[in-house]
This record gives sequence, C-alpha cells and structure tokens, in this order.
Amino acid sequence: MERQQGEVNADRLERLDPLCDSEREMIKDTWAKVYQNCDDVGVAILIRLFVNFPSSKQYFSQFQQVEDPEELERSAQLKKHSRRVMNAINTLVENLHDGDKMVAVLKLLGKAHALRHRVEPVYFKILCGVILEVLVEDFPDYITPEVAVAWTKLLDAIYWHVKGVYEEVGWASSSAV
Repeated sequence: MERQQGEVNADRLERLDPLCDSEREMIKDTWAKVYQNCDDVGVAILIRLFVNFPSSKQYFSQFQQVEDPEELERSAQLKKHSRRVMNAINTLVENLHDGDKMVAVLKLLGKAHALRHRVEPVYFKILCGVILEVLVEDFPDYITPEVAVAWTKLLDAIYWHVKGVYEEVGWASSSAV
C-alpha cells in the first residue's frame, strides 16, 4: 500500500512522546553542564560507539583498522568529528523551543548522512543509545532517572526525524529497525 508523505509524517509523529516544558528545562540545564566538557564527552561517545559497535567504523575510513581505544582517543580526526556531533546536539538543545528549527537541522543532518555518507539509519538509533549511556554514566549527579526520561524522549525524536528524512529521500535500507 502506497502512502502519501503527510501520512508517513503523521504516523511517525504519533509514535513520538513530546517533551513538556519541564523536560525541556531539564535537558537545557543538564546539557549546560555536559557541554562544558564538550570535547571529552564527544570523544567518549564516539569511542564507545566504535568499541561497542565496531561495524560503525565502516563509515570512517580513517578508523576502520584502529582497534585500540587509546589510539582513537588521540586521533585529531576523531576529536574533530566528535566536536561536530556535540555542536549538532547543542544546536538542537538551544532550539528546543523552536520545532521548525530543530526539524531543519535534522533534515540537513539526515540528508547528508543518507545521500553523501550513505550511513544506515540504524546507526542513528545506536548512537542515540550510546549518547544516553555516556550521559548517565559520566554525569550521575545531573542525569537522574527523571532527566534520563526527558533525554530519551529527545533522542527518540532525533532518531525518528532523521529516519523520516531517510524515507523522504527514498533510502533503501538493508537494516531492519
């Protein structure tokens, strides 16, 4: 059965659990503390991604053969990419009040990763899980269970919007998500 674009978006939105105002504030407050350690947190996220999900390195020619996490940690290229990841999250957090801006950012991100980098969308789901793990473990004083629920909602929204962009550009995925 063929669906119209609006139907796909409506179906996707029905699955999202929207953030309430207090959850937006929790995310902004905790992100301010996390972002103070932007470089270290970003590197920790990518190293965890590559160590726990080594297949994710296939999209990074410079890391494909690197097995040692300490060698990854010293990589200027990894630091540069981790900074881009952290800055993208920062842009989203800064615009939690502006759904249109968030969607625009995620559309650019999704199109670049689908069309230019050819990254399977499942890796966004995996990355979102890794981000939450690192935040919970590295910031236990700030990421309480209640705050973790808010972050989970945001990360779920990021994944669903990016996955929607993949659908819009006609991505033919080999991954079951």
